[in-house]
Amino acid sequence: MTDDRSKGLLKNKSFWVRTGSAIIFAAIFVTVMVLGGYFTWGFLLLISLIGLYEFNRAMQLYWGVFAWAGYIVTVAYYVMLITVDSTAYSFMLFGILLFVDLAVFVFTFPRYKLEQVFAGFFEVFYVGVALSFLYLLRIHPPSGAYLVWLIPISAFGSDLFAYLIGMMFGKTPFVPRLSPKKSVEGAVAGIIGAALLALAYGFAVQKYIPDVHMAPLVFLLLSLFGAAAGQVGDLAASAIKRKVGIKDYGKLIPGHGGILDRFDSVIMVAPIMYLITIYLMVIHL
Repeated sequence: MTDDRSKGLLKNKSFWVRTGSAIIFAAIFVTVMVLGGYFTWGFLLLISLIGLYEFNRAMQLYWGVFAWAGYIVTVAYYVMLITVDSTAYSFMLFGILLFVDLAVFVFTFPRYKLEQVFAGFFEVFYVGVALSFLYLLRIHPPSGAYLVWLIPISAFGSDLFAYLIGMMFGKTPFVPRLSPKKSVEGAVAGIIGAALLALAYGFAVQKYIPDVHMAPLVFLLLSLFGAAAGQVGDLAASAIKRKVGIKDYGKLIPGHGGILDRFDSVIMVAPIMYLITIYLMVIHL
């Protein structure tokens, strides 16, 4: 049975389309992350804006006032990341966004649905702010350039192992009412596979990050949390799509869908991994 599934997977055209586009996108992602600085910043701003567009279309905000407020605030937030100490200014910016969204809701009542108002505010955090943690971890001294790879290892590594093992061995439904094709076997394999990748990565780079003690073990534990969070992010994106009645957020990446379809797990992994790793560095583990 397993051999039949493996042969069927290899003969599946969509599998090769998905694999090819994943390789191309991975090459772009790796390049901008290695280059760092403005390259990483610009790439994340670009995909954040694309992700916002996809989310706005899904929530039927299109190019309305809530959508434009989201675009403007996201750009302003990213500009703050490279120009000022963004913490205090970010709270001010998000406060303005909340005021604008509520003011539009009040003075145009009952034109907009309540969920559209919430979506206009939520999208900035769900897409733009969440993805920005990749940049924030990448620039964090002294080991950010190495620690940041725990995010794609946890997110994409988990996706890869869950997809492959789930396709070949998956039998037990994970969340059948939400995502019928996902299996418990795939979910477990995704977490374990990502953790093993992180372990191997820790051994490979430990000599370059002396400030991180026992890097392989620390990376393995971090990736266990990260991979689990990534699966929650993936399922959350599926739940949103189910609620609004769409299959994919977009068609930008063949075989994967849109930016949000590809980065749905990263959206959860990035802020969690940033906060945990920075905490560990503060207590000198």
